Amino acid sequence: MISSPNRLFRAVATAEAITWAGLIGGMVLKYGTDTTEVGVQVFGPIHGAVFIAYCVTTVVVAIDQRWSTGRLLGGLASAVPPFLTLWFERYAGKHGLLADSWRLRSASASAPTGLERPVGWLLRNPARGLVTALVAVVALFGIALVAGPPVG
Repeated sequence: MISSPNRLFRAVATAEAITWAGLIGGMVLKYGTDTTEVGVQVFGPIHGAVFIAYCVTTVVVAIDQRWSTGRLLGGLASAVPPFLTLWFERYAGKHGLLADSWRLRSASASAPTGLERPVGWLLRNPARGLVTALVAVVALFGIALVAGPPVG
């Protein structure tokens, strides 16, 4: 799945939209029909974790593919409204923002600077990169849990 920015971004954007659907279904049952909170209890945390994973993925892909700051912010913002990650993934694909290979995975990548260095290292060491991404998602999820739910 992490073999290319295109495949990874598509998979995570799709997962984010699917978990949005589950959370919305749960909210309909909880608030619309007043029958059960199980959908929100199940899909709330799942969506939260996938939302964070989408944001981490977006930052890594943006750094590797040299997106502008505006495109990076657009990609991150697309995670907020339901299902917009699917539109953004298609937009990014049509505009050549998602390559079929990682630019920074190649040792001959043009003089990486700033955040490109650690991202390149993580991409060239995929097991460590995956562990680092999972640790980042878990840490950010833990911070979100301590901060509390997004609504009162």
